[in-house]
Amino acid sequence: MAETLLDVRGIDVFYGDFQALFGVSLRVDAGEVVAVIGANGAGKSTLLRSIAGLMHPRRGEIRLDGASITHSPAFEVVRRGVALVPEGRRLFPSLTVEENLLIGAQLKRPGPWTLGRVYDLFPALAERRRLPSTALSGGQQQMAAIGRALMSNPRLLLCDEISLGLAPIVVRDIYARIPRIVAEGLSLVIVEQDIVQALKAAGRAYCLQEGRVALQGATRELTRETISAAYFGI
Repeated sequence: MAETLLDVRGIDVFYGDFQALFGVSLRVDAGEVVAVIGANGAGKSTLLRSIAGLMHPRRGEIRLDGASITHSPAFEVVRRGVALVPEGRRLFPSLTVEENLLIGAQLKRPGPWTLGRVYDLFPALAERRRLPSTALSGGQQQMAAIGRALMSNPRLLLCDEISLGLAPIVVRDIYARIPRIVAEGLSLVIVEQDIVQALKAAGRAYCLQEGRVALQGATRELTRETISAAYFGI
């Protein structure tokens, strides 16, 4: 049986008085790719932000390698080996592509990911390393955001809406790199509205609906009908 890397246990998360997540539980094993799908406002990004330490549950627990990170600050969660690729990329516009990547290496965690390895994974970034990040296309910016996260040498990579605003051919190109990332020993949580791509990449999936887990299971066992019912709450 695979070792559990991340264990989210019944978390309730609030924005002020508004409750965004209701008793959400999720498990990610070592070397596993897990997809989290759902409509806009389902709570997907809130779940990732909570795992990354940017928000803290009011109830429930988040454990990494068996130790609680429920109330750990974000910098400590990164130090423990969790990296977030945020929705919208969030690159620093005043910095070059290479400077953006190097920011991810500030904690100097040991591991396989270096500038050379990132450039090997995404050759388009090597060609544009000296350019400002604003000179990149949307797809290249997404590659840079993933590369920056990999530079922290995480054990768990959290990807929030990889396909957002990108052409289908670009999305397929980025998803084609995921097996190489996983081969380095990483686990991934992929939050997506592009259900087809997410389910192709993942071994298991969770569907959120209005802040609750409406469906979970191995992707090979989920049918179009059960996914639609959970996604739309019908």
